[in-house]
Amino acid sequence: MSEIVNFEIKEGVGFITLNRADKYNAVTEELAKALQEVLDRCQEKDVRAVYITGAGKAFCAGQDLEEVMREGGHPIDHIVEYHWNPIVKKIRELEKPVVAAVNGIAAGAGANLALCCDIVVASDKASFMQAFSKIGLIPDTGGTWTLPRLVGVGKAVPLMMLADQVSAEEAERMNMIYQVFTADEFVEKSEAIAYRLAKMPTKGLGFIKRAINRTFENSLENQCAIEKQIQAVAFATRDSQEGIAAFREKREANFTGE
Repeated sequence: MSEIVNFEIKEGVGFITLNRADKYNAVTEELAKALQEVLDRCQEKDVRAVYITGAGKAFCAGQDLEEVMREGGHPIDHIVEYHWNPIVKKIRELEKPVVAAVNGIAAGAGANLALCCDIVVASDKASFMQAFSKIGLIPDTGGTWTLPRLVGVGKAVPLMMLADQVSAEEAERMNMIYQVFTADEFVEKSEAIAYRLAKMPTKGLGFIKRAINRTFENSLENQCAIEKQIQAVAFATRDSQEGIAAFREKREANFTGE
């Protein structure tokens, strides 16, 4: 693992920290590949939830433009295809909950990195910006798919075109993110969400994510059919049987992620 992305596992949570604080965690090829590696590591059984944050004052300022403009560097379509798109795909296909803990500015691809996660929480010092239009580009990293589904087209298009900076509180009000915490309580409360998820039925949470990933491409009839299929698989898991037994016996369930 690279020091440019810190990774540790505590109590079933895989903690990922983007670690280019002096550059507001802007993403280079090295950082993108390191993040892909740790997301692959999170597939293993000892990780039951994932927590992504940034070092220093920023969550992620998006793509490092100095690298894009460097002579002999990769063209932008290569960067999108091989750096950013695999990250989004790995997060969405990881059948475990992923928490984005936005500690500061999340701009451009950095904002969309956060928004593709399952639960997005933010410090009241954080903000979000679709900065692409300022340099004549379009939102990538799944942004044109994710943002309209979170806030509606009527909000998403102006945010993309005008590149307004959105405070954490405003992002919560428009349903872009789940919850805002004060800076003093941010780490404790955001980590508590990840620890709570890590103690829940991991496969069941993954099945929720699998169903949600399909919902926007399906009719109600087709989605109900998918729910039926997934529910049968979920019911057969050890954690489901433990949860049902605990409910019937009026005791706390002991989930193991199986």
